[in-house]
Amino acid sequence: MRETVHDIKGIYAIMPTPALPGADQITTEDTVDYEETVRAVHKMIEDGVDAIMTTGTFGEAATLTWEEHLNFVTIVVEAAKGRVPIYAGATTLNTRDTIVRAKAFQEKGVSGLLLGRPMWCECDDETIVSFYRDVAEAIPDLGIIVYDNPVAFKGKISSAVYARLAEIPTIIAAKCTSIGPEFLADVEAVKGNMRMLPMERDWYEGWKAMPDEVLACWSGAASCGPQAAVELKRSIFNGEEEKAQEITEGMQHASRTFFPNGDFKLFAKYNIQLEKIRINEAGYINAGPSRPPYTKVPDEYAEGAREAGRRLAQLRKKYGGQLTPNKRK
Repeated sequence: MRETVHDIKGIYAIMPTPALPGADQITTEDTVDYEETVRAVHKMIEDGVDAIMTTGTFGEAATLTWEEHLNFVTIVVEAAKGRVPIYAGATTLNTRDTIVRAKAFQEKGVSGLLLGRPMWCECDDETIVSFYRDVAEAIPDLGIIVYDNPVAFKGKISSAVYARLAEIPTIIAAKCTSIGPEFLADVEAVKGNMRMLPMERDWYEGWKAMPDEVLACWSGAASCGPQAAVELKRSIFNGEEEKAQEITEGMQHASRTFFPNGDFKLFAKYNIQLEKIRINEAGYINAGPSRPPYTKVPDEYAEGAREAGRRLAQLRKKYGGQLTPNKRK
């Protein structure tokens, strides 16, 4: 049974697609580390995430072959064993291929889709609405979490468009990039029919502004260990604002070296590489190398990502996790 907006609470963690050594070479045919995938899914669930989202940007949907993509999603679903919802990224460059992928994922047992929009040409408002409506009508039994990345998809979805998307019953949430007046306007626009998800380090601010609506977050940093996010959730739901503020400040500190020169657009040029560097440095998941062509990154940016990973590892230790990195068996 698919989730509804009322089910979406807590931490929607995003995991990488773990890669074997040699995955950064164009001659490697099957790059996915399935053993590490199973271990990572078990670990994240045991450590308290409420759902797992896969194959978005740093899940490397753009650089997986279709066979790798389908096999990986299958393994994630099997490893989860129904303990938490699984949302698989199905974004392609067109509606028909997206529907084909979505149907294949549905057959494997996913709970829903993490769905960005086609990005070859910038989509205007009517194209955005028709794309999501067409996919929703073709796959009526899957919930859809909209992936709203303004750099990747050439613009942010407007509040007016969100109001229209919220009228589509199976669109139940959106993964949002930033907090601020636009986010709050989007929350107002959907009138409780979608859950707008800030990232974990913005969750407390969003919840303070709209405590009845901002009841969940998305977390890429959960792949460095979700312990801090889990403690933040507990603090928010128990009304422990001082504790929630403390955790939020720790998360914000951990992110300061992650974005080169503090510039999100510059970060977006190296998103995949920097995310995987951060995850590998934190030692919670063995993400492995990134896949071609996204394998190069300036050394200073890479070091910023490593420092962010080290800071997140310390947060993991502070809030109850193990600091010793997991080693590939």
